[in-house]
Amino acid sequence: MTRVKIAVAGVGAIGRRHIELIQASAACDLVAVVDPVAADPAYLASLGVAQFSSLGELFAQQLPDGVILATPNALHVQQAIECIEAKVAALVEKPLAHSVAEGRRLAELATQAQARILVGHHRAHSPTLARARQIIGDGLLGDLVAVQGSALFYKPDTYFDAAPWRRQLGGGPILINLIHEIGNLRSLCGEVVAVQALQSNAARGFPVEDTVAISLRFANGMLGSFMLSDSAACARSWEQTSQENTDYAFYDDEDCYVISGKQGSLSVPTLRLKTYPGTEDRSWFTPFECSTAAVQPGDPLALQLEHFCAVIRGEVAPLVTVDDGLRNLIVVEAIAEAARTGALITIE
Repeated sequence: MTRVKIAVAGVGAIGRRHIELIQASAACDLVAVVDPVAADPAYLASLGVAQFSSLGELFAQQLPDGVILATPNALHVQQAIECIEAKVAALVEKPLAHSVAEGRRLAELATQAQARILVGHHRAHSPTLARARQIIGDGLLGDLVAVQGSALFYKPDTYFDAAPWRRQLGGGPILINLIHEIGNLRSLCGEVVAVQALQSNAARGFPVEDTVAISLRFANGMLGSFMLSDSAACARSWEQTSQENTDYAFYDDEDCYVISGKQGSLSVPTLRLKTYPGTEDRSWFTPFECSTAAVQPGDPLALQLEHFCAVIRGEVAPLVTVDDGLRNLIVVEAIAEAARTGALITIE
């Protein structure tokens, strides 16, 4: 297998995590880092690669096989376009863009150029989510009816002190955290076609929302409800239930999604199944057959890197396309509008 050459743009926390994974990978090599701010000399020396101040400077001297864009959101589209023009594959950290309009512009250019772009919704590479999608696809739940979801967690005061903009409009959990959940729900339940929402800032009193109640309608007719809060002392969030990021406390008795069909229900990420033995036995008087699906755990970020290398080599199509990233952004912006206006927002 040919080792691919990858550069990382953005040497912040997530950029350094990508660098660690590249260094541990048998599929790729780190060939450069890109950041306008000089990295710590000792850290840069430990990497053994050159630092460039811009993608333009990098591409003028060498063309890597791929670039990971771990830069601020506002830079994603322009830097992805630079990669397209240089015919270099790109992994663009989520969100794809800082606005739907910019995301649409990138999507059009990527389609025209047949660019190899993977959007960094790393949870899409989760073995747990893949197993859940398989269970649903195999029809074990029957026709889907409803989904109940939550992302309830408590961000410490230091989170807001470190970046005061998080207390202002645009810094709340809708625009920062919800895009992860929308990606998960779309992968499990299909396309979201309409949303409603209520928001509150009563928990912290900041100008921005801290708690949101969301209603969703999916293209297949199922309905969903979702509770989002960064100020709730609760463990029902992906981080605290999936055990995919060991930085977070873990609770194996909690789930953050319950997907129900006509034949049974699936709790995620524990993968607890409750199903009726047959269609003729469906009744709330009939006991469910209960089981837990097996899954081999894995680090989604490492699996995403492995997948990106395969995309670079032309072996597979991106699991999360530019259109997927754009769709997630469209749904999140629709929820933000619904929460702000109280209106039912239909999504084309």
